[in-house]
Amino acid sequence: METEQAGARSPHVRRLLARPELAAALGAAVLWIFFTLQAGEPFLSRAGTAAYLNAAAPLGILAVAVSLLMIGGEFDLSVGSIIGASGMSIMLLTGHFGWPLWPALAATMALCISIGYLNGIIVVRTGLPSFIVTLGMLFTVRGLTIAISRGLTGRTQLGGLDGSTGYESARFLFASSPLPAFRVSVIWWIGLTGVATWVLNRTRYGNWIFGAGGQPETARNLGVPVDRVKISLFMSTAAAACLVGVIQAVQFNGADTLRGTLQEFWAITAVVIGGTLLRGGYGSAVGAALGALIFGLVRQGIVMIGVNADWFQVALGALLIAAVLFNNQVRRLVEQRR
Repeated sequence: METEQAGARSPHVRRLLARPELAAALGAAVLWIFFTLQAGEPFLSRAGTAAYLNAAAPLGILAVAVSLLMIGGEFDLSVGSIIGASGMSIMLLTGHFGWPLWPALAATMALCISIGYLNGIIVVRTGLPSFIVTLGMLFTVRGLTIAISRGLTGRTQLGGLDGSTGYESARFLFASSPLPAFRVSVIWWIGLTGVATWVLNRTRYGNWIFGAGGQPETARNLGVPVDRVKISLFMSTAAAACLVGVIQAVQFNGADTLRGTLQEFWAITAVVIGGTLLRGGYGSAVGAALGALIFGLVRQGIVMIGVNADWFQVALGALLIAAVLFNNQVRRLVEQRR
């Protein structure tokens, strides 16, 4: 008994239990073992591994940026509409106005970052909840995307991006397969997770993010530019959404105004499964990446074991509740042992 109590009080054990991504790591491991036992070789094969990593990568890119914003104490529900708007912006600039692809990509990224900046400015200047502000922006951006696309072309789905100047180099960067079956979006996902983790844990800006989300008034009193931090985080989520939109437009050779629908909720789900608190000030980019991995494992795994894909959302909802309950219980345990 004394040994168990000593182990629970060990600083190494407490440090491990306090990691926000612990539940997601355990959940991903359990799911991988389960689907390995149930599906066998198809799940373990290169094609099977690529299937769930490719499915997780776009969400992972989005979730990593959303995790930083949520650690900073804010939400962004407009990212799903920005995915659709970015793809359609590229298609209109290249197909309707005749731009080369790379200038169209640059202009689209600038447009999306401007939307993120507008979100941030409205939130910090008005004090309105970011949930409401970005929900309104979601409807505004999606409505404008549909209206402008239909007004200029009479359609809400456009194709033929491969005919634009610069497509081949863009395809290499955004839609190639560096390894057979594995899309380059997996590399983007892993790379951005590494950068975000370094920013959070190794830089002053990372400390500012935790301060802005956990104790904003105290952070302001210590000289942290809380408003600028929050605005920059909204800009980063918009940039990540734009990147996902670019990857999908190049990969599928076109755009759809409704592409990205519900992605904002999947991203928040992945972030919460990864251990980030809804109230801010606590979380990790690695946890968000693991939450996206769980998304990919469940989405592809249930198909490989022959379960109807309609059960995907049921499984993800149950995992979300289980992860939150686990994280809350672990935090209570750590606090009691201090």
